Amino acid sequence: MRRLFPVTEETAAQARADGGAPAAPQAAADREWGLAELAAAYAYPDPAPGAPRPWLRANMVSSLDGAAQHEGHSKPISSAADMRIFGTLRALADVVLVGAETVRQEGYRPARVRAEFAGARAAAGQAPVPAIAIVSASLDLDFTLPLFTSPLVPTLILTGAAAAPDRVAAAEKAGARVLVAGEGTGVEPARAVEALAGLGHTRLLTEGGPRLLGQLIAAEVLDELCLTVSPTLTAGGAQRIAGGPSVAVPHRFELASLLEEDGFLFGRYRRP
Repeated sequence: MRRLFPVTEETAAQARADGGAPAAPQAAADREWGLAELAAAYAYPDPAPGAPRPWLRANMVSSLDGAAQHEGHSKPISSAADMRIFGTLRALADVVLVGAETVRQEGYRPARVRAEFAGARAAAGQAPVPAIAIVSASLDLDFTLPLFTSPLVPTLILTGAAAAPDRVAAAEKAGARVLVAGEGTGVEPARAVEALAGLGHTRLLTEGGPRLLGQLIAAEVLDELCLTVSPTLTAGGAQRIAGGPSVAVPHRFELASLLEEDGFLFGRYRRP
């Protein structure tokens, strides 16, 4: 793993070495970063004084030709480094926001305890693991899965006020906590963020899928995108990382950092 941006003395030394100058010792270049280093690189912004506003970041992976998946799954375009960052981002979050279809396709399970992060989470007043929060209008979910039967913290479900009462009852019977975040059966992204913040969750992470991410973008509630660009080509008709409604004017984000390992690029982009 090496840092490409922002430029530091370390990255400048590497650039000089690559250009033919005598190579300087590289403390963090071309080696596997430890979890503490990754946690520092992906730390959430310091909360504002008083009542901190929630910070919503997305973590997605894309092939060179724009595919978010291959044959319905993200794993074929991922890497070991990508999965280390995936685990680190989860370990930093209060809650992981995900769409129901992604839960079904990717076989979501409860977040697991990471001993390496236990002390930091306790010091920050966080639960041992982030809660999984599922966005679902229909509540068409298998409530016998471990995500509902054996999480360390209750799974959350965000739905609309008109969700089917029998499905709400089934979710609650399974141990999930149902939060209303919209009128009708739909979920309004801004209300979803507010509902999670109301439970004290201010470090928010979404892992998609593409339709949910598109809705968050259109509603202008996304603060940060952590994007892995995989050096792969998939062709086919796979979705991009974001779908759903388009925006009237493209939203411009700023590059905050860029890492590289084995040809994979790991970028962080923030709302200006």
